[in-house]
Amino acid sequence: MAITGAAELLATWEACLAEAPTGRALLLHRTARPDVDAASLPVLPVGEREADLFALRRALFGERMQVRLACAACGEDMEFDLDAGQFARSLGGRGGSAAGRRGPVDGGDPSAGAVVRVQQDGWDVEFRLPGVADLTAAARAADPRAALLARCLVSAVRDGAAVDAGDLPVPVQRRIAEAVEAADPAADVTLNVGCPDCGATTRAELDIASYLWTELDAWARDLLLDVHLLATSYGWSEPEILALSPLRRRYYLELCADV
Repeated sequence: MAITGAAELLATWEACLAEAPTGRALLLHRTARPDVDAASLPVLPVGEREADLFALRRALFGERMQVRLACAACGEDMEFDLDAGQFARSLGGRGGSAAGRRGPVDGGDPSAGAVVRVQQDGWDVEFRLPGVADLTAAARAADPRAALLARCLVSAVRDGAAVDAGDLPVPVQRRIAEAVEAADPAADVTLNVGCPDCGATTRAELDIASYLWTELDAWARDLLLDVHLLATSYGWSEPEILALSPLRRRYYLELCADV
């Protein structure tokens, strides 16, 4: 992963301001994966995107992540730290399933997505791991589960005969869901946090895209204030100020405060 400079990060932040959360997550993923064609990113498995965003967060803001949530039982605020590096390593290293997992469809274009295979009671089913684009499109349908099944089903055969997605029985659909969860566990990062006051456990999803955007937004606004102060004091342009290292910018700001 290339470490993005201040000017490039500010450009990403500015572009994100005009986007809804889904668009912001995509722009952040582009920053995390400049090696992948932008059109392919929404098709990558959701868990792969989450691992990429955890790695980007670690590269930009360090290992420590502060998380705050309310206890579901007593309502008390709970604050704790997470290790972004540990999350990135654990999510990136997962994969594979008992049902079987292989690479891109036909072994070719990575944007085609990884595929899980389910064999059960005469059924032989191949299902592509859903990407963000699949989840977004399915959420707009009257029956999201059926829409997602239709979008991501590669093939379904029963006793040698091809079967459509709508004709898959419930047990097979359930087995597909289990295989997808096993093959892409990072798609749903859930925290189980014990309350120090009442002892109850609270389950909460960790939305790394939203978390990272909140940090990036605060960083960008602080940086622009620094640019304003230094430009006012020294007459430097924004590109000149952004070209300075964070340490040198901080030193000049301290000199401004001493005047």
